[in-house]
Amino acid sequence: MKTFHCDKCSQQVFFENTLCFNCNSTLGYQPETRSINAFEPADTPGQWRSLHRNDAGNLYKQCGNYVEYNVCNWMLPADDPHDLCAACQLNVVIPALTSEKNRVLWSRLETAKRRLLFSLATLNLTPASKETEPETGLAFSFMEDGVSDQCVMTGHDNGLITLNIAEADPAERERTREQMHERYRTLLGHFRHESGHYYFDRLVADSEWIDEYRALFGDERADYGEALKRHYAEGAPADWESRFVSTYASSHPWEDWAETWAHYLHMLDTLETANACGLSLHPIKSAEPALDHVTLPQKTDAFDSIASDWFALSYALNSLSRSIGMPDAYPFTLSTPVLEKLGFVHRVVRAQIKAPPLTAA
Repeated sequence: MKTFHCDKCSQQVFFENTLCFNCNSTLGYQPETRSINAFEPADTPGQWRSLHRNDAGNLYKQCGNYVEYNVCNWMLPADDPHDLCAACQLNVVIPALTSEKNRVLWSRLETAKRRLLFSLATLNLTPASKETEPETGLAFSFMEDGVSDQCVMTGHDNGLITLNIAEADPAERERTREQMHERYRTLLGHFRHESGHYYFDRLVADSEWIDEYRALFGDERADYGEALKRHYAEGAPADWESRFVSTYASSHPWEDWAETWAHYLHMLDTLETANACGLSLHPIKSAEPALDHVTLPQKTDAFDSIASDWFALSYALNSLSRSIGMPDAYPFTLSTPVLEKLGFVHRVVRAQIKAPPLTAA
């Protein structure tokens, strides 16, 4: 994640902000420039004038979900025919807004989704919607248990990512994490994992990458349902940590890819944040992890340098978390096979960054 500053007063602001608390300017995200910008009301009701020096005077409007529900902070050009921003256009189902709790959960889902989309834009992977590309587009369905007696399963199916809104409740999510014996379970992690299934179909399946994928992850043509039954009945193999990034990754090659993809996005976003903050590590003892500057993953083909930066940064992150009584921020061990898989993901992504935009392909 980049760092952002108010165009009017230069106060530091954040990706989720809708207001600069220093000068009270209205803030909004512009996906075209991947930036949070300041706006002032225009003469026409519902329109906003940009205060960015390179965009000064141009007119915009707030996403309909920004205006009506305050669950979004994206802006659209004033003459855009859509009422919803590109992120909200991806929604095909949202929770019933009859309760305040559902509104809160939906807001948390949208926040995590927008962070996912920011990372995807960094990698030249902004998805099309199902409305514009029904066969290959991406859509989100946010559903709750109990509606029509349904039990909602979080997952991906042909470009439709379904999330149970209970995952946006920290207490419910932690209860599930404990039951599943997971080291890590976050809302953003769900979005990143499920997007991995989508991008496997777009970037790897039936492509020149498939043979190398199968050599590293296994044959995805193995029966998926039977693999999951076996995983839940028997658990992960005893040596899973030497070959997989998580226990769930050991269940099937598709899940191994999705878990590895999610971890790659964890690394990408955290390293970009560290770079934007100018973070460096200069320990007293030379043998301890050091970091002069962070290499942006989207700017280099060399995955070894990315991994080196990540080891140093995650060491510092975990140490800082423990210092304030929190669990490790990144409680994972990256074995050599896992690093090879992450390197493969990086090569696939780098090839895409150098290619025309995915939505135009």
